[in-house]
Amino acid sequence: MPTILFWIFSLIMLIGGIAVVAFRNPVSSALSVVTCFVGMAGLFVGLNAYFVAVIQVLVYTGAVMVLFLFIIMLLDLKAEAARPRKPAAILAGVALIVAFTIQFIGVLSNHTNSESVPLDAKTLANAAEIGVESGRLQADGKIVKALNDGRLPDTHLMGHTLFTRYNLPLQILGTLLLVSTVGVVVLSKREKSNNAD
Repeated sequence: MPTILFWIFSLIMLIGGIAVVAFRNPVSSALSVVTCFVGMAGLFVGLNAYFVAVIQVLVYTGAVMVLFLFIIMLLDLKAEAARPRKPAAILAGVALIVAFTIQFIGVLSNHTNSESVPLDAKTLANAAEIGVESGRLQADGKIVKALNDGRLPDTHLMGHTLFTRYNLPLQILGTLLLVSTVGVVVLSKREKSNNAD
């Protein structure tokens, strides 16, 4: 990925992230998160992770944010009244920004300009051999066959990693999303019935 595109997508993500916190309207904040997700998808394209980029747009931008917008609209949130800002909250925000800046500078100063590993047939075959020796991949599986053929099976690798190493966090996240959605629906119905009385 050209450096200019990296900085453009990074800037889109930073602007979207700042807008999420800065906007008082929840719908505007949710749309700013969508902007962040689109910038992240661009960065994934730069890393040659096309499947992850497409899933980022389809799942997060297309599905999860539509769900969140639906929940926000269901809650029928009113405009939040402006509150006076407390000095302690401002000081904590400034401290977090300074800590993040120091960490960011530390990461950039230790960054080496090493090129990424080329994805040629020999490198992929070595990766297949290492995966079989470590016991993470089956010798007669689709992933090893594709790697030995010189192809990068990113969809199979994503699925294999997601449903083996990260299966429990995936199930917990799905349950949390379901519970939060059901909770919002129950709370909004209760609030509407109280207003009707």
